[in-house]
Amino acid sequence: METRDFKRLKVLDKLQWFFDRMGVNYSVMRKILQVKMIMDERRVPTIFNQNKKKDGTVKKESNGFIKSLWVYLLMSLFLLPFIFLGGNYLFQMSLIFGIIMFMVMTTMVSDFSTVLLDIRDKNILYTRPIDRKTINMAKNVHVMFYLLLLTAALVGIPVLAGLFRHGAIFFLITVIELILLNMFIVVITALIYMAILKFFDGEKLKDIINYVQIILSLSIMVGYQVVVRSFELVNLDIVFIPKWWHLFIPPIWFAAPYEMFLNHVFSPTMVVLSVFAVLIPIASFLLYLRLIPSFEKSLEKLSALQAQKEKKRGKIGESLLKLICRDQTERASFCFAGIMMKTERDFKLRVYPSLGFSIVIPFILFFNQIASQPFAETAASNLYLSIYFAMIVIPSVVLMLSFSGKYKGAWIFQVIPVQNMEMIISGTLKAFLVRLYVPIYVLLSVIFAAIFGVRIIPDLVIVFLTSCLYTLICFLFRKITMPFSEPFEAAKESDSWYIFGLMLIILPFFGLHYLSLYLPFGIYLYMIVLAVALVFGWRWAIGLKLKNVRV
Repeated sequence: METRDFKRLKVLDKLQWFFDRMGVNYSVMRKILQVKMIMDERRVPTIFNQNKKKDGTVKKESNGFIKSLWVYLLMSLFLLPFIFLGGNYLFQMSLIFGIIMFMVMTTMVSDFSTVLLDIRDKNILYTRPIDRKTINMAKNVHVMFYLLLLTAALVGIPVLAGLFRHGAIFFLITVIELILLNMFIVVITALIYMAILKFFDGEKLKDIINYVQIILSLSIMVGYQVVVRSFELVNLDIVFIPKWWHLFIPPIWFAAPYEMFLNHVFSPTMVVLSVFAVLIPIASFLLYLRLIPSFEKSLEKLSALQAQKEKKRGKIGESLLKLICRDQTERASFCFAGIMMKTERDFKLRVYPSLGFSIVIPFILFFNQIASQPFAETAASNLYLSIYFAMIVIPSVVLMLSFSGKYKGAWIFQVIPVQNMEMIISGTLKAFLVRLYVPIYVLLSVIFAAIFGVRIIPDLVIVFLTSCLYTLICFLFRKITMPFSEPFEAAKESDSWYIFGLMLIILPFFGLHYLSLYLPFGIYLYMIVLAVALVFGWRWAIGLKLKNVRV
């Protein structure tokens, strides 16, 4: 069967003379790129990780990254207002390049780390009669190709708008600087990886990449808030006062040439910043080419298995564990679930963004409030009840407790002598509350207590009791499965409606809490009712759910 060809490779053919002069075997490099692009069609971008096909059927192969570009095209519309701000190019282009650098670099780490850190080249290609220069160039061209596509989607519309608004010189400067910016981002990312691998093992690097993926997902959800608030700067009188530390801010480098060539500001500061915008990306890329052998050697750590040091639990930890989980099976399930939540990268990628979102929403509401009234009035209000929004993470996590990337290991549940299934479920739910939810709750409680005063401590206790009871309710509405026993692909589209429906259950709890504030001793009576319901209802409800259910 004839190997599939790509139009973008045909475009690259026109630059064959350039690669030949660099001593690269172009025909071999082209074959390597062709195989890499075929493999890319099986990779799903991070921002679409939640939308994989659920039924396990195989669709016709197509490049998921190319299809995801419309998302970045839509996000580019947020850059348009900065293009039309006026003639203060240093200000508006610094903002634009700052946003571009953030989006491109986070996407670089989240979606192209598998490309930049690909050690299969060493295992497969290095054993063939192919020189290292050709292999390394194929890797760099592969990354640069997708970064240029990403950048074009992210700034294509704003750049065309700038062409009509500011002229051809603006357009030409932007195109050149975007190429330099992509070179700079590739180098910075590679150097960061080299630094991490020099001091840490490959597992630590994989964890860092995972956290960047989480930040990317979270930034897409809350980034619009930053953009909206940035528009408040439009009516300000913006004056640039040069400082020495401006030399360390790359977005200002890339904004300086606009000020020079369009506003004709040739001050020493602008000249130095403009020189930085050109020379530093080129010099860093040349440095990167020299460091490629060291970089490839550092990647060997990715294939090395590091023995994990077992952390022993102290006496205080053992006492707390026995207090939380009275049954031995429950304690074993608690520890197992805690390890899975800590080490399962796919689980963290799907759950941690919602954890971050539950932290951000209460503060968004708080800052919106203090923008319209004095801080003292806000601190005396009942706005601290916005902490209920932290509970929106509970339904999605309770659902995800059924799934794992290592679900095939669930056979262990069939061979261990488990007598009481209730304890396994109870230990898993308690592990979620202690390991994931309590840190969020404690952080918000400390900050809210500092803002609203110690008067809200009884309310915070009520919120915690409600959270535990709400976790139990979410479990009761969930399909019964063993913890971490199903693949993530088994999740259904209808689960989104399930999560949304469970979120509505928070409203009655919020309403009862709000009404208790206006009744004599109402808040303490409500606290007692919640505590009694939780103590007597926890195991009874789990046992009732599992009754006559074959797990």
